Amino acid sequence: MAIRIKNAGAILFDMDGSLVDSMWMWGEIDREFLESRNIEYDLSFQEKIEGLSYMETLKYMKEVFPIKESLEETAVIINDMARDKYEFEVKYKPGAADFLKECKALSIPCGIVTSNNRDLIEACDRNLHFTDFISLIITADEAGKSKPEPDCYLMASERIGVPPEKCIVFEDIIPGIMAGKSAGMRVYAVKDDYSKDIEDEKRRLSDGFISDYHELIE
Repeated sequence: MAIRIKNAGAILFDMDGSLVDSMWMWGEIDREFLESRNIEYDLSFQEKIEGLSYMETLKYMKEVFPIKESLEETAVIINDMARDKYEFEVKYKPGAADFLKECKALSIPCGIVTSNNRDLIEACDRNLHFTDFISLIITADEAGKSKPEPDCYLMASERIGVPPEKCIVFEDIIPGIMAGKSAGMRVYAVKDDYSKDIEDEKRRLSDGFISDYHELIE
């Protein structure tokens, strides 16, 4: 078999919503956390944190909601709630596992470029074992700037040893698509229920759009 992407020197995946189906859980965690403290959950909150790193999201939460716990305490609580879901509930996006296997068979290096933190990435890996196929993981915190800035993707390009123009990016939200494009990479937008309201914009900004990774395997 082969993949329907020409000149793919490396494949770089955003994790949440692009490689794994996990975007559903964040609103659930935020709502549970805030309501347990008698704070009304605002549905617009998830839109406002798109592209932010894990710690940036927690800082923003502390700024806009009357949370009595310190930033460090909040981080531990939210992290514990998320870790459980990653380790036992999260699944691959449709076709992603088969696509990873095909990339490995073709010796195409793959990496993850995410705004998430290492602890939760490792919990997700214990569940889905993607490091059997992924050789590089870059977080926005490590890169110093969050998406839509291109820093994390440029760092991934440098570390994986493939120039940006030969890197293929898979992203599910606009800040991520913009980050990949700003880095000079080809970007495929991935269908996700969480971002269905902006699907037309995702299609416009990206080089391609997929609903299932099987579309790219021939």
